[in-house]
Amino acid sequence: MTAETTDTKRMTAGDLLRLRGAGVRGELIRGALCETMPTGQEHVEIVMNLGASLKKFIKPRKLGRLTGSDSGVWLERDPDTVRDPDMAFFSAERMPLGVRVTGYAEVAPDLVVEVVSPNTSAREAHDKALMWLSYRVRLVWVVNPDEQAVDVYRHGRGAFTLTDGDTLNALPGFTCDVGSVFDD
Repeated sequence: MTAETTDTKRMTAGDLLRLRGAGVRGELIRGALCETMPTGQEHVEIVMNLGASLKKFIKPRKLGRLTGSDSGVWLERDPDTVRDPDMAFFSAERMPLGVRVTGYAEVAPDLVVEVVSPNTSAREAHDKALMWLSYRVRLVWVVNPDEQAVDVYRHGRGAFTLTDGDTLNALPGFTCDVGSVFDD
C-alpha cells in the first residue's frame, strides 16, 4: 500500500461530524475512526448528577461552558484527532461566552470528566486521563462506579482517589460530595 493510499483513507474532523449526523458515534484518533458503544443507564445517571451540580454553580456566575458527550474536542490537525469526553468545562477565559460554536470545540477544556463504563477498563480510563493532561487540560476526574470513587488528575501533579465522604472541587467555591455523584 502506498502512502498516498493510506492518506486518502484518513478521516477528517469534518467527516466525523457528518457521520455523527448519520448516527455514528465515535472519536477520531490521528485520522482513524474509533467507534464507541452506548454506555448504559448508570453511566448517564452519573454524568447527569455531576453535570447538574456543576451547571448550577457555573451558569449563574457566568464562569464558562459545560458540555456533555457527543460534543467533541478537536485536539490535532492533519491527521485530525477529535476526542469526546463524557463532560467538559471550558472557562470563559478559554472559550468566551456568547460565541457560537457549531462544530467541535477547538480549545482544550479546563476540566474533563470521564466515567468508567462497562466496556472501558480502569487502565483505559487512566490512559485517557493522561492523554487529556497532555493536551493542557488542567483537571481530569475519572469516575469509577464499581469502586464508588473518583480519581483526580491535575496537570503537573500525581493522581489521587476520593470516595464517599470526600469532597470534589474544581472551581473556586464549588464543592460536591463524592457520594452524591452516585445517588440515583
